[in-house]
Amino acid sequence: MKNYQVRPGSKVDLREWKTDDTSGSDGKKQHGNDRLAQLRDELEPLQELLYAGREHSVLVVLQGMDSAGKDGTIRRVFEGVNPQGVRVAQFRVPTALEASHDFLWRIHPQLPAKGEIVIFNRSHYEDVLVTRVHRLVPEAVWHRRFREINEFEQMVVASGTIILKFFLHLGEEEQKLRLKARLDDRTKHWKFSAGDAQERKLWPKYMRAYQEAVEQTSTAWAPWYIVPSDRKWFRDLLVCTVLVDALKSLRMKYPPLPLEFKGERGV
Repeated sequence: MKNYQVRPGSKVDLREWKTDDTSGSDGKKQHGNDRLAQLRDELEPLQELLYAGREHSVLVVLQGMDSAGKDGTIRRVFEGVNPQGVRVAQFRVPTALEASHDFLWRIHPQLPAKGEIVIFNRSHYEDVLVTRVHRLVPEAVWHRRFREINEFEQMVVASGTIILKFFLHLGEEEQKLRLKARLDDRTKHWKFSAGDAQERKLWPKYMRAYQEAVEQTSTAWAPWYIVPSDRKWFRDLLVCTVLVDALKSLRMKYPPLPLEFKGERGV
């Protein structure tokens, strides 16, 4: 999985990262789906251990262009986990109240509590992406935010949270096909908006924005993974593999029975 991790301080050229790459697998969808099912079987008890121990937490950040598969990744990777310990937070256009505070103000309440996994469907990175592309703030402001994000994430990690950041790297032609599918299938009409077509016209600007954001904020404590997302099965497999490996690295154990209850075994 390290092949997809952005090393801190390295230069990033998204043109060099293939969106249809399936390296590390045999390239067969069925085999990938079988492996994903195995990983989900591993994820379920790991998530229970996390929830029971209440010592660590996990923040999963999903970013990507429209139709890159943020919703699909959440649905497929977290299928079967206990919803009591997993939560999804979405970040849309800031409300008037949110906009009147610093850009991280609305992020703090959504961070995971100990024992919890929280998935950010879009995130604080919107404030160095959308605001940059649409020139909603001066360059000096969004550029300063890279440092502020790094410091913020370092604080979150120091408090016991693992941060896993995934850029779902979708090809421009594949996005075109997926948006067309939304128009052709009436069950997907609800996913399409006029804004999708308008944002697509800004593709080069978004690629530059994503490229610099990933480059500037892939750190030792919160690295980015660039996930090839043209093949949905491989996207899900890669995200789930990273998540399961991260949880295993915690070497978690169920908490022991409190001393005051040890005499109650005969009840």
